[in-house]
Amino acid sequence: MTAGRSGTTERADAGGGESLRRDPAHTGPARRDALHRDPGRADDDRAILRKAVLRLTDRLPDLADRLAAEILAGDDGDRSEQLRGDLWEVCRTGLGHGFEAILDPGRGRADLDWARRLGRRRAHQGQPLDQLLRSYRLAGRVFWEAVVEVVGRHDPGNVPALVRQATRTWDTIDEQSGAAAAAYHQTELSLARRSEERVQAIVDALLDGQGADGGLLATAASVLGLPAAGRYAVVMLGAEGGFAGGFAGEFSGGRDRRPGDIGGMRFIWRLRTDAQVALVALGGAELDDLVDAVRPYAHAHAGVSPVVYSLAELGGARWLAELALRTCRGPGSQIARLDRRLPDALVLSQPRLAGRLGDVALGGLSGVDPAFRDVLLATLTTWLDCDGSAARAADRLFCHRNTVLNRLRKVEQLTGRTLAHPRDLVEIALALSAVRLHGPAPDERRDAPG
Repeated sequence: MTAGRSGTTERADAGGGESLRRDPAHTGPARRDALHRDPGRADDDRAILRKAVLRLTDRLPDLADRLAAEILAGDDGDRSEQLRGDLWEVCRTGLGHGFEAILDPGRGRADLDWARRLGRRRAHQGQPLDQLLRSYRLAGRVFWEAVVEVVGRHDPGNVPALVRQATRTWDTIDEQSGAAAAAYHQTELSLARRSEERVQAIVDALLDGQGADGGLLATAASVLGLPAAGRYAVVMLGAEGGFAGGFAGEFSGGRDRRPGDIGGMRFIWRLRTDAQVALVALGGAELDDLVDAVRPYAHAHAGVSPVVYSLAELGGARWLAELALRTCRGPGSQIARLDRRLPDALVLSQPRLAGRLGDVALGGLSGVDPAFRDVLLATLTTWLDCDGSAARAADRLFCHRNTVLNRLRKVEQLTGRTLAHPRDLVEIALALSAVRLHGPAPDERRDAPG
């Protein structure tokens, strides 16, 4: 909430001195000395003020009218109908409690209790704090002008005594505004916390696949400010990683940061036990734009889902982003788009079939010395990465082209597959993915349960 930010300094000044003003030990030296020198005069001054307030009691409705008009005159039409509707009653009640605090100080500080209730109410209503504090300043002015007026009319000789009561009156106003500001601030923090918790719960529900619930979709659209139908994607970052430098969105106590809104995209991040996940409203951006936005800040592997076209599809998008993330292996910070890693994702999504595929397609390598088997698998993988070029593979492996060709022929002999045949090549490539992604070597996996 932005309401109340402009009143931060004033709130601190008003709230911080409340306990000091109540404690005579902290009263200013000049004022404390004056009270000790002539306590009788102080009592006389208070009596003059009480007498004036008694005369004003019948005029309380008129003073409430005047105060309400003063408040509305400076609002520039910004005050809601709800606030306007209860403004007069608030003015009458607040002034009434102020009168009671002067007329019967022994009954406690109902004026401060009222100020706290009003602070909480205005925070719930979304009124800016500076408007609330302005109302207290105006209330002090309206009250004091009325006191001076009635004393000047009925007891003009006592007007000089009011000067000595002015500080006490404004101290009281300051106490009241401080109590209201403190209650407002506490309520504002509580509301913000509850709002954030609600946003998190809704995002979690969408990412968990509960978007088929029409009630949830309507609530999500309202709370998140996102359309039910739109272009969305999910980004998932492994729990072992984080973001470095850059945008807002603090994580790990502020040590790492995550991309915030950028390039027309809106990121809503959630921290889970196994990953950091972002719901991304793409707007008109493409997935390449999303990857570019994340890349400068990621220092671990990330997975990116395909585009989905409604909030209801985010559960599936999260699963696909997780699959994309799981295709990443090795050092560095790969950002994997699911649609560009479909074979690996297919292998990951069917672990039992992937294990069977590795057994069947690469089972012939199980009887080979493990070190030589690793050489054959590395050569085959490099050859595939080089689009079937033995020369380029040889350069990467620091060996002769004929060495690569001899190793490939050995793979064909052991597996019974011919790499020149498309069907056999697809099977071998998927089997290699199974070995890389699921870990165990073919002979070790054969004996594994399940």
